[in-house]
Amino acid sequence: MNGKIVLVLLITIHLVLAVSKPKKKDITSYTDADLEKLYDEWEENDDEELEEDEKPEHKRTPPKLDLDSMKAKAKNPEDLLMMSKKGQTLMLFVSVLDPSQPDRSDIRPFTEKWTALWQSQLYNNHVDLQVFVIDDNRAIFMFKDGEQAFEAKKFLLKQEYVTEVTIEGQSFDGPAKKLKTTKKEL
Repeated sequence: MNGKIVLVLLITIHLVLAVSKPKKKDITSYTDADLEKLYDEWEENDDEELEEDEKPEHKRTPPKLDLDSMKAKAKNPEDLLMMSKKGQTLMLFVSVLDPSQPDRSDIRPFTEKWTALWQSQLYNNHVDLQVFVIDDNRAIFMFKDGEQAFEAKKFLLKQEYVTEVTIEGQSFDGPAKKLKTTKKEL
């Protein structure tokens, strides 16, 4: 009887010790969730504060706006809006028209081609942006620095295939808007 109790006790101790030992996982078998958990633990235990430009945008301290000095520098309300958007993410919407087929709205390849070309032209002018085609004839231009969106707006309003540019709730007609209205009148 004592032998059975000792045997059960030894088996129980062995099982408890086997379960309590954390097994080391091979680094090559880590999943994305494991790596994310490891990164979060690392960030929690990190005493050093990240630089302001290294933080995600939602964790950055907002820039202090000196409205009086901005008003003095601004020549018009658009300049004031442009200065207030510096360093913030901003989206600009662009509508496109194919002049050879003004009645068609299913022009996605045309839209993708021209928005990609405009993106590269703006990028060559040191304007950092991403383009997302959201409809067959419409795209979003997203800027990490909102101040650059106003420079891009001026550029896009000169492009012959742009019908409309919308930024901060304001719409501006592009050169292709005239083509669209003249074709309808005929």
